[in-house]
Amino acid sequence: MKQELIEMLCEKSFMYSKEPIYRLVSGRQSNFYVNCKPTTLHPKGMFLIGHMVFDCVKDVNAQGVGGLTFGADPVALAAAFASYLKEKPLKAFSIRKTQKDHGIVKWLEGDMQPGERVVIVEDVVTTGGSTINAVERARAEGLEVVKVVVLVDRQEGGMEAVRAHVDSIEAIVTVEDLMAVYQKKEMASDA
Repeated sequence: MKQELIEMLCEKSFMYSKEPIYRLVSGRQSNFYVNCKPTTLHPKGMFLIGHMVFDCVKDVNAQGVGGLTFGADPVALAAAFASYLKEKPLKAFSIRKTQKDHGIVKWLEGDMQPGERVVIVEDVVTTGGSTINAVERARAEGLEVVKVVVLVDRQEGGMEAVRAHVDSIEAIVTVEDLMAVYQKKEMASDA
């Protein structure tokens, strides 16, 4: 499954340039860009991601899976769906980027209760800032964050930054994995 996901991410979500032409959220320029949404919102991508995230969290005794909207939403939904198929259901939740200011003022949407154990998911981690925000907001809502699962680690220090806030963190795919497939395809097309 992992190799299928890497191939799909390379085809639909990964862009590379010899020159740093891609502007990141931080404002920094990069040689590569990873936009996971074409993969996470694709039926096959959802299937692969849901099962792989579930495999990462099935033994942590969590009740929920979610993260910062919008990047984490399809990852969390896919994992929740797969968890039900595997008869070990996890509830999905979404964390707002800005706090709701009407009705019941809160950061989180979903059927989660204070004290429940949750896994924070993220589509891409670069510096870890968004993931750390998600962890802090989940805790502010009374949830116990037991693990973080990242779909793609850009390998730029984000995983280490998040690890300072959560003991257990795991990446399914790294940029190194994506570059290996990208380079193999480039060599094949040059031949």
